[in-house]
Amino acid sequence: MGPPDDIRLSFNEAAELYDRARPSYPRELFDAFFEMLPEPPDVIEVGPGTGQATKDLIGRGASVHAIEIGPAMAARLEASLSSDRLRVSVGDFETMHIDTATADAVFSATAYHWISPGAQTDRPASVLRSGGVLAVVDLIQVASGDDRGFFAACDPIYQRYGQGHVGPPAPTRDAVDPPIRRVLAADPRFGPVTVRRYDWNQTYDASEYRELMLSFSGTQMMELPDRLGLLDAVESLVHNEFDGVVTRPLVATLATAVLA
Repeated sequence: MGPPDDIRLSFNEAAELYDRARPSYPRELFDAFFEMLPEPPDVIEVGPGTGQATKDLIGRGASVHAIEIGPAMAARLEASLSSDRLRVSVGDFETMHIDTATADAVFSATAYHWISPGAQTDRPASVLRSGGVLAVVDLIQVASGDDRGFFAACDPIYQRYGQGHVGPPAPTRDAVDPPIRRVLAADPRFGPVTVRRYDWNQTYDASEYRELMLSFSGTQMMELPDRLGLLDAVESLVHNEFDGVVTRPLVATLATAVLA
């Protein structure tokens, strides 16, 4: 089977693996988010995947309408997180019907970059109540010696398989600036943007890192022979040159703005 036509559905091809491989998020991030909300809040979650953040939203008392474009991902979420405060819809946040002015927050973790730029603010402006919060979480890989040179060593492998890095280099921790900040700052419907940053390194053994790579859209979109070649080469690198351990240096950001 080849890759899916819509890259957003690439995750749907590996829902169980995504559930195992993808990390959760810092507790302090949710502390800050919930301080901005009424009790109990009504939250629309965009792109919940298999529930890496959903469980924290539910656990803190929110009623969550989780909107997920991938049917297999949505099914996995419903199977793993049973709650009468969770409603899961399969659909596209940009186009599906949502009642206006019914949510206290629109929340998205590591998924909002899939929403088109106009809809990133137009849809929340429609569905949020006055004073509601748009909150976007990003996990941003940074340039840090914490990785012991692993990602520089990986680059020739990625280049060999046509998957070399495109765009600016990874920022340092103190230079992290999530793209959503600029989008929100340019929209007069929303108040001042606040960005909170949390160091959030993740460590994997070789097989765990292979699974993490498989959960990425770029890897899922590769043709099978190249995908396996890339995975095998990186896993061998981890074993042979990095003692079987990978540290991925990350900063988790929480960008928030309030609808006027």
